[in-house]
Amino acid sequence: MTTPLNSRADVLALLNGQRPARVPCFSGLINVTAPGLNQLDLRFSETHTDPQKMAAAAASTHRLFGFESAVAPLDLCVEAEALGAVVDFRADEPEPMFPLIATPLIHHPDEFDATPPADFLQRGRLPMAREALRLLRAEVGHEIVVGAFIPGPFTLAMQISPLNNLLIEVARAPQAIARLLGPLTDLLIDVARSYREAGADFLTVHEMGGSPGLIGPRAFEALVLPPLQKLLRALPRPRVLSVCGNTNRALPQLAAAGADALSLDQLNDLARTRAALGPDALLFGNIDPVGVLANGTPATVRAAVSAALAAGADAIWPGCDLWPSLPAENMHAMIEAVHG
Repeated sequence: MTTPLNSRADVLALLNGQRPARVPCFSGLINVTAPGLNQLDLRFSETHTDPQKMAAAAASTHRLFGFESAVAPLDLCVEAEALGAVVDFRADEPEPMFPLIATPLIHHPDEFDATPPADFLQRGRLPMAREALRLLRAEVGHEIVVGAFIPGPFTLAMQISPLNNLLIEVARAPQAIARLLGPLTDLLIDVARSYREAGADFLTVHEMGGSPGLIGPRAFEALVLPPLQKLLRALPRPRVLSVCGNTNRALPQLAAAGADALSLDQLNDLARTRAALGPDALLFGNIDPVGVLANGTPATVRAAVSAALAAGADAIWPGCDLWPSLPAENMHAMIEAVHG
């Protein structure tokens, strides 16, 4: 299915609070598919270390299916790698798999050096991600929006320290978590601004690890919400906050973060969120990327799209990153259900 001719203008209008006449289908998170990679004769592991391949893979879901955005980078490890973490690109996996941090950079929050390296933005793959965004803007930016995403502060902490250790400190020594999230937030501000300067039309903050569905609404409000607010205040608009898990008990806190739109996953009751936050809130979601898009059928995909629209979604988004090994017919079904 082809992308609507007015896609870029419609999505930019929506991101700036002006609802277009139709509901678009796009994402601010990773949306690379195995069918797209196969068409390009690329392995997913190759796309993380070459800006041309990264840009080609990021644009492939638009070109193959009519998806209305292209997003870079293509993994959550970029910032952690720039801080010194070693990345496993999982090149030996038979199917496309997301990169992982091979070994933790620290084991306790107080081990982190809060003084940022002066050349941080030139480290690791950060320059490569910016080059991929420049390429995307030149190649598809006249048709669709180009997005960039960063991890939220707690999610970045998860990339440099074992999650179980962080969760223990959330309960036992929350002040140590706060000391860690402060400098990480400052680094993320610099990264996100550099992505916008490189060509991204909008930014998504992906706070999957610091979700109130994982650490609880109280810990979210006390520890994660303040750095999130600082981060979002410092970023140029438009800004989307993506939060995974069951967030139904933390809707006021999510709204208080200060994003221009919220991306919600399939565990969120979208109709309840719409009722709680009112008609003016921009809500994106909430198609299950694994249970529906990867493992469902075209019929279940169409039903999920209909349910999200009926619940009040302003844009159809996968609830998290696309699972690359999904059937092409399910992507077609999602986009056709929206455009139809």
